[in-house]
Amino acid sequence: MKKFMFVNRKAPYGTIYALESLEVVLIAATFDQDVSLVFVDDGVYELTKGQDTKGIGIKNHSKTYRALDGYDVEKLYVERESMEARGLGEDDLIVDVEVLSSAEMATLMAEQDVVLSF
Repeated sequence: MKKFMFVNRKAPYGTIYALESLEVVLIAATFDQDVSLVFVDDGVYELTKGQDTKGIGIKNHSKTYRALDGYDVEKLYVERESMEARGLGEDDLIVDVEVLSSAEMATLMAEQDVVLSF
């Protein structure tokens, strides 16, 4: 079993990166891979509560993050510095995550077999 890390760096809407990442994570988990999901930079916004996409006419996919547990995707990490720079805390997120410093995140990334950035 390979260790796959998916790094989300982009805001949840305005590009296809967030949705594509989520779909690839679900596919990898279906094939029983060791999957972790990381949120850094504007990617932390993917997990924020209260997303309302009606005004931009795009389906809100944020609720799908709550379903990851059912696919055995339980390794969710957020970079502390990214959250702090955007004025966010763990209470602002829709799922439980492990908050890591950028140094801890670098160590975790080095332990992976495959790292894909979106």
